Amino acid sequence: TSPLAWLRTRFYYLLIRLYFDQEFSIEEFTRGAKQAFSVVSKLLSQRKLDLLEELVSAEVLQVLKEKISLLPDNHRDALAADIDAIMYTTEGDVRIYYDDDGRKFVSILMRFWYLNGANLPDEVPGETKVFQIVFGDESTKEKRHLLTANYEFQREFTEGAKPDWTITRIEHPRLLE
Repeated sequence: TSPLAWLRTRFYYLLIRLYFDQEFSIEEFTRGAKQAFSVVSKLLSQRKLDLLEELVSAEVLQVLKEKISLLPDNHRDALAADIDAIMYTTEGDVRIYYDDDGRKFVSILMRFWYLNGANLPDEVPGETKVFQIVFGDESTKEKRHLLTANYEFQREFTEGAKPDWTITRIEHPRLLE
């Protein structure tokens, strides 16, 4: 990311700590986001959408129900991200906003890069090159794809609101479109 974007996100984290949650830590948030990403991506892959109701907004869940039913099995398998297979995580956009009723919200977009062994064609557009890992001899090759996903987490900070983060956007480019 650019130095300006890095500085901007750090400024927003400071505002979150000063005005919304004095104990907010981006490191702790990132750990929780990685865990949520892993759980949600596996449930998507397994088509267990009813288990996502507490984690994902109703609007996103409705869109997912439509998209998941149309996915080929290999694309569905590629959605699953084991927490140990997450290679890199970074924050994207951070927003603080108020709605028309005066409710306070914070949303943080997280970007994940993860390895997955799904049987995808080598020419999946937009994907990073396929890695081949050789264990033992040449006949035991294991293909891994480096895939990306974007998940947006939102939390309402209005007094009396539940202190839970909800996923309000899920993107798996080239897989879940």
